[in-house]
Amino acid sequence: MVFTSHVFLFLFLPLFLAVYYVSPFRLRSGIILVFSYFFYGWWRPDFALLLAGVTLGTYWLTLLMESESWRDRRKLVLTLGVVGNLLALGYFKYFNFGMDSMNLLLAGLGVGPMEYSRVLLPIGLSFFIFQAISYMVDVYRGDAPVTQNVFDFAAFISFFPQLVAGPVLRYQPLADQFRERVHSWSHFSHGCLLFMAGFSGKVLIADPMNPLVESAFSVAAPTMADAWLGALAYTIQLFFDFSGYSTMAIGLGLMVGFHFPKNFNDPYVSASITEFWRRWHISLSTWLRMYLYVPLGGNRKGSVRTYVNLMATMVLGGLWHGANWTFIVWGFWHGGLLALERYWRSKFPRPMLPRWVAVLFTLVLVMIGWVFFRAVNVTAALTMLTAMFGLSGGWSLTFSPSMAWQVVPERLWVMAVGGLLVFALPWVKRSVVGRARLLILPIFVWAVATLSSQAFTPFLYFQF
Repeated sequence: MVFTSHVFLFLFLPLFLAVYYVSPFRLRSGIILVFSYFFYGWWRPDFALLLAGVTLGTYWLTLLMESESWRDRRKLVLTLGVVGNLLALGYFKYFNFGMDSMNLLLAGLGVGPMEYSRVLLPIGLSFFIFQAISYMVDVYRGDAPVTQNVFDFAAFISFFPQLVAGPVLRYQPLADQFRERVHSWSHFSHGCLLFMAGFSGKVLIADPMNPLVESAFSVAAPTMADAWLGALAYTIQLFFDFSGYSTMAIGLGLMVGFHFPKNFNDPYVSASITEFWRRWHISLSTWLRMYLYVPLGGNRKGSVRTYVNLMATMVLGGLWHGANWTFIVWGFWHGGLLALERYWRSKFPRPMLPRWVAVLFTLVLVMIGWVFFRAVNVTAALTMLTAMFGLSGGWSLTFSPSMAWQVVPERLWVMAVGGLLVFALPWVKRSVVGRARLLILPIFVWAVATLSSQAFTPFLYFQF
């Protein structure tokens, strides 16, 4: 089930809210749990068993880790929990990739391929595995209380607003909210506003970009115009798709009294890659910093080790996004840029470019990374990049025939509106934005009507 569906909008969500609010507070974690499992199992009920296994295994091991009889072996229990969760992630997410890579190697050696049955990836696996690991590590460090209430913990892991595409939550900030939270019309109405804004961004801006993106990334020999328009369209699509989902998730949480952390903060106006990662997918970058970069040593072991840690963190972060060499290259790209920026700042602490120039330069670097992020393989990504910079096909500003028929004024207007929102809203006064909220309801109605008349486009982060 997805947020941008009639079943969710007109059946699941109203029913959930009605049952939730007529139930006493002590039953509400159970209500969240039941509806979340129904939401997750809508597509494949058997995958709900995997979610339950991860939840109960993590819960039991954490109780064992904190028990008196195992207190001297806490690290062993933590290791078992983390390794167990990573093995589940590794099997479902990377088994096919590993076998395909092995068969490519065997083919190069003149050996026939190994036969195997492909493993289907459960949606949202990376997100709830990361949440389970962060809970165990936080309890081990003493940063979060160990919960005795299995329903609260299971509701935290499976909470449907953020279950399949984040934000990546930590238990510690939400522990008190499971015990006590405020339900008010102010919170509920603001949550509705956020949900409608995210929904509208996904349906009215992200989805119309999909035909341009699909065409540009499937052209065998793209022109410069094909490549740049496709890269720009994907840059707009990915932001409004993923930030739209996160905004909807935050809004849904607020409707029932939960305050989720902000996941995006105007990332495309960043003046450096370092700043970009403080603004893009904030919950993931925070997780990678707390549970990977810092344990690797962070910046505490000298400059060279810091650069290595940055690179390793981003490469593993890239691999987290998907089992493809393109994500590994994307991780190397961002890790290398972060390391280079850190070195540059150590030599030249003062900015050397006007901010608007730095913003445009950073955006181009981000777009280069997005090409790898979207392409089906490294070869396709390099084909797009060579076309973007005139290294193949020359400097042609015309569209190829297979691309030209998708370039219609309506889509270009949508792209322009998306670009305007991305770059103008950060500079608009909050009072102006506040008055513009009155437009959200009619825009949302427009988005719902549009949803009924267009082909379904899944959320891009569902594959991760």
